[in-house]
Amino acid sequence: MNLHAVWAIYVYEMNRFFRTLMESLLSPVISTSLYFVVFGAAIGSRIEQVEGVSYGAFIVPGLIMLSVMTQAISNASFGIYFPKFIGTIYELLSAPANFLEIVLGYVGAAATKSLMIGVVILFTAQFFVELEIRHPLAMLAFLGLTCLSFSLFGFIIGIWAENFQQLQIIPLLVITPLVFLGGSFYSISMLPPLWQTITLFNPVVYLISGFRWAFFGQADVPVGLSLLAITGFTALCLALIWLIFRTGYRIKS
Repeated sequence: MNLHAVWAIYVYEMNRFFRTLMESLLSPVISTSLYFVVFGAAIGSRIEQVEGVSYGAFIVPGLIMLSVMTQAISNASFGIYFPKFIGTIYELLSAPANFLEIVLGYVGAAATKSLMIGVVILFTAQFFVELEIRHPLAMLAFLGLTCLSFSLFGFIIGIWAENFQQLQIIPLLVITPLVFLGGSFYSISMLPPLWQTITLFNPVVYLISGFRWAFFGQADVPVGLSLLAITGFTALCLALIWLIFRTGYRIKS
């Protein structure tokens, strides 16, 4: 494996992130604070606890997942789309680096960025609520897998997109609604039986449920099923990327 190629892509992408470090980190801090003001204060004054957890603390895993998913997708999709847009993708493809090394560089950088933002949001939440993470290793595992899988998904979107508008379609019209409807700010047990069944078809439910279990020891769906869902999604994204490079879909043409 050409580790030099992987490192060169990774460092290039991380430098782009650090050039706008204040904007990249300040935005999630402000957004998290606003969510706590709106949801934690306004709604939390009416819903004091959910399943024995204060409402302010209950929404923290959902807030982290919302930011991590969207940031992972946007960073990875823009990272690979921009070389396509300016034409340097052909130099990358002609370099002594295979598809795995290219993916490792771009996806690794995007996953690192989203992981940093997730940690910043977790740190910011400490100023608003008291948090006790019951399963810290499981929390890191779910967070890391989410960063990785959605960075892979963002890489696929960046290959698929033909313009900058298409880069925003999936995050805005698909991922964000799924997160809001996936129990990020409520427990699905609070829904009527019919809607509980419908909600279980939302794949994001399993990610948020497993992540919340790592915090509070409570989950809407079995933890093993959550882990299986995120692992399966990661494997699916890897298979799609392999197929993209094998066929040259929207890369070589």
